[in-house]
Amino acid sequence: MDARLAVVSGGGTGIGAAVARAFALDGYDVVIAGRRAEVLDDTATRLDTECGRAGAVRAVTADLIDPDQVARLVETLDGRTVDVLVNNAGGYLARRADTLAGAAAFWRSNLDANVLTAVLLTEALLPTLRRPGGRVILLGSIAAQRGGGGPYSAAKAALHGWAYDLAAQLGPEQITVNVVSPGYVAETEFFGDTMTPEGHARRVAATLVGRAGEPAEVAEAVRYLASPAAGYVTGQVLGVNGGSVLGR
Repeated sequence: MDARLAVVSGGGTGIGAAVARAFALDGYDVVIAGRRAEVLDDTATRLDTECGRAGAVRAVTADLIDPDQVARLVETLDGRTVDVLVNNAGGYLARRADTLAGAAAFWRSNLDANVLTAVLLTEALLPTLRRPGGRVILLGSIAAQRGGGGPYSAAKAALHGWAYDLAAQLGPEQITVNVVSPGYVAETEFFGDTMTPEGHARRVAATLVGRAGEPAEVAEAVRYLASPAAGYVTGQVLGVNGGSVLGR
């Protein structure tokens, strides 16, 4: 019998890599997808070593806003059933401009990176999801719940409404769909080199627990939603934010 299969977009670094690690240690075969081949290959090699299984994690380079590249990614799965799909690819693309054309490009780039990547990959893999028992998990953001990120906030909020639709569509087939919404998580590439000590301190002070989150903590939330224990949980947004936003 084949191992269970998890597909993780944006799996080369940060939260995505932590999610891939959790699944690999649980015995899944894992496919990590993203645009940077070298980063993905390095992560796959490292995780293979950590879990002690050669080939447990496989890297597939693809720009998930391109339908043709998404289709080629699906072809690499050779028709295997997908147990868990984690749509983690995305980020805040801060390319501002003072013209209407620049504003349009700014918004489109954020919507493409955070919404279209998830939509295309999910649509492409829908026929392969395990029935019953498949899991679709979307990575949202605290910015969707409290604002502050402009088009990034709007894009992540869009995932909520879409997740509710998907949950209703796939529920009769016993496939669950949920959103994990992280707050401030250190040790990721999200802020690039723009994070300052003051910015870090301000975000930590906004939590109730007095610290930044870790990628592994978000991965544990994903791990739970992917597990049989979460079979009765669908259409939900699970905040992992240290109390920065309460109960929504």
